[in-house]
Amino acid sequence: QVQLVESGGGLVQAGGSLRLSCAASGRTFSNYAMGWFRQAPGKGRDFVAAISWSGASTHYADSVKGRFTISRDHAKNTVYLQMNSLKPEDTAIYYCAAKLVVVDTIRLDYDYWGQGTRVTVSS
Repeated sequence: QVQLVESGGGLVQAGGSLRLSCAASGRTFSNYAMGWFRQAPGKGRDFVAAISWSGASTHYADSVKGRFTISRDHAKNTVYLQMNSLKPEDTAIYYCAAKLVVVDTIRLDYDYWGQGTRVTVSS
């Protein structure tokens, strides 16, 4: 089992940037495919970005492609989400997720979730 703790959320003006972090503890971090999701007020949880356990493969939602970048640092057991050119519609609680894998591939189904970090983008 792996435990996930997100950080880095906050209030930012439209056009600004934030970097979210997801620190993992517990099992071997490198065996996990990782992802970021978000839930806007009054809406369901949506996929944002995913990364394979090696970091060689990434995948993004169309709404964030070209603005957000997912990455991981195995030495720090941490996954990042760099968010640039933020828009008010990016306002949401952002969740980190993990999936134990045996193949180095992107996954969109996850077994472990963090508690989330709130991002608010003002216009």
